[in-house]
Amino acid sequence: MHETLSSILHASPVVQPLFRELGLDADGIFTHQGIHPWRRLGDRENCTLDFQRPDGAPGRWHVKRYAAAKNGTTPAQIEVAGHESLVRAGIPTADLIGWGRVADGRSFVIFDDLFGYRPADKYLQSGMPFETLLRPTADLAAKLHLAGLHHRDLYLCHFMVKAEAGTDTPNLRLIDTARVRKLPRLFQRGRWIVKDLAQFWYSTLKTPVDDGQRDRWIERYTQQRHLPGHVGWRRLVVRKVKQIARHDQRLRRLRPERNVSIPR
Repeated sequence: MHETLSSILHASPVVQPLFRELGLDADGIFTHQGIHPWRRLGDRENCTLDFQRPDGAPGRWHVKRYAAAKNGTTPAQIEVAGHESLVRAGIPTADLIGWGRVADGRSFVIFDDLFGYRPADKYLQSGMPFETLLRPTADLAAKLHLAGLHHRDLYLCHFMVKAEAGTDTPNLRLIDTARVRKLPRLFQRGRWIVKDLAQFWYSTLKTPVDDGQRDRWIERYTQQRHLPGHVGWRRLVVRKVKQIARHDQRLRRLRPERNVSIPR
C-alpha cells in the first residue's frame, strides 16, 4: 500500500502569525499570488515573496519550490539538513523561515532575505577590492571543511557580503544549503575538498582578482587547516578548474535558464 501524504508546514511560533496574516499554508506556497517565480528549472522554482511586516517595514522571503520527490526524502528535507549542518558548525547562513510539503509530494523551503548583503561576485564587480574578502572567505572555507562538511557549489555568488561600518572585515554568510553534505571518509574526501576550492577559484576568473591573489587565497586556506604544501593544493585546484570550465560551458549552452539572476 502507498502511504497517503498530507500537507505540512513547519515554521517557528514566532513567524506563524505572519503566515496567517499573509494567508499562507503549505498548499498556498504553490498557489499564493504574491509568490513570484524568477527562475524555473526542471526540478525546482526559485521565487520571492515581498510583504509588509507588522511594524510596517518591508520584508522579503525567498521560496524554493521543489517537484515531487521520487523517494521518501524530499529535496526540502535535504536542504533543511544542510542548513542545520551549517548552523551546528557555527557557519553563518540565511535564517530558515519554514519548510514542508504538500499532499502530492512537492516540497518547499523559505528563507529570510539577507537585507544589506550582496553576493561576493557583485561586491567585487562594483569595485570593492578582493583583499577585503581574501582572508574571510578562505577562513570560512577552511571552517566548513574542518567541520567535516563540503558545499558542492562553493562559488563566489554563494558568499553573501555585508560591509560593516568601522571595520575592514565584512560580514559573510554562506547560502544555498541544498548543496551542503558531510564529507565522506578517507579516499573521496580530498576529491570533494578540491572541487569546493576549484569552484571558488573558477568563480573569481570573471572578477578583478589576479593569480597572485588566488594563490594567496589557497595559501591562507591551507594555513587555517594546518595543511602542508599549498603549492601542491594549488596544482590540484587548477587542474579541476579546467574541468569545471568545460562543464560550465556545456551547461550554459544547453541550459541558459540556469543563468538568470535573482531580482533585487
